[in-house]
Amino acid sequence: MKALVFDDALRFDPRRPEPAAADGDTLIRVHQAGVCSTDLEITRGYMSYRGILGHEFVGTVVDSPDAALVGQRVCGEINCPCGRCDLCRSGLSNHCRERTVLGILNHDGAFADHVRLPATNLHVLPAGVDDDRAVFVEPLAAAFQITRQLRLDSKTWVTVLGDGRLGLLVAQVLRNAGCPVRMIGKHAEKMALCEKWQIRSRGLNDIAPRHDQDVVVDCTGSAAGFELAMRLVRPRGTIVLKSTVAQGIPLNLAPLVIDEVTVLGSRCGPFGEAIRALADDAVDVLSLVHKRMKLEQGVEAMELAGRPGVMKVILTM
Repeated sequence: MKALVFDDALRFDPRRPEPAAADGDTLIRVHQAGVCSTDLEITRGYMSYRGILGHEFVGTVVDSPDAALVGQRVCGEINCPCGRCDLCRSGLSNHCRERTVLGILNHDGAFADHVRLPATNLHVLPAGVDDDRAVFVEPLAAAFQITRQLRLDSKTWVTVLGDGRLGLLVAQVLRNAGCPVRMIGKHAEKMALCEKWQIRSRGLNDIAPRHDQDVVVDCTGSAAGFELAMRLVRPRGTIVLKSTVAQGIPLNLAPLVIDEVTVLGSRCGPFGEAIRALADDAVDVLSLVHKRMKLEQGVEAMELAGRPGVMKVILTM
């Protein structure tokens, strides 16, 4: 099969072996997949991963022990737990000590003609969620995870740092949760999207951090984002970290102690809520599609996705 592979260098492989049965009991023919910032960070050393990239996908089930899934259009959760360890037994299977993670940790990903996952990871998509929208289920679910981790209401002042793909999804989800939301970014065209969505936005160079925000969500994809978040959050406020970054920088963490700030890591989220939001057209994802490219153009697509200002690049199989 055709696949986009990272093994110390990024390359298109026209004759990659089909996915191993050990990767899951269900075989899916991939329609299209989205390039994520995590994919880009992997090529910079994040997670030391080697293999087929890609974890945001939509496809059709070709073969599965669950006969009801065969022929269905699906997306899939990326964590594949063992189901036996203490974390799995306590309801924390996304943090399973033995888990593999699609396109990120010991599990070939979806930038390929076919991918395998356990049947229990799959979600059947309603007809109202077309393939372009379905590619956004996984990152949109990650945005919804914040609403599960925090109590949010009309009195919670939130700043979202970073006007990239994930930041724009997070801002919409938190707006729908009733929070006063402000986006801080660098790109005028993305600020214009915020205006369209009735979300306040400010340019990075136009803000004066005043330690007055209840919640600051770091979606910058930059090691410097956390430092800015510390200058924005109020005493006893919360910083939510959504960025996965290979690079590290020295940080003075004393302000977190002095101001008693809570730091909250936030990763994967509820697929069901994301699918419902897309079906109800409650979140605009189509405005985030920058370009569609063929899998054979995968190396060029990754380079494009890494350019400043570029939003979602979609690979079609």
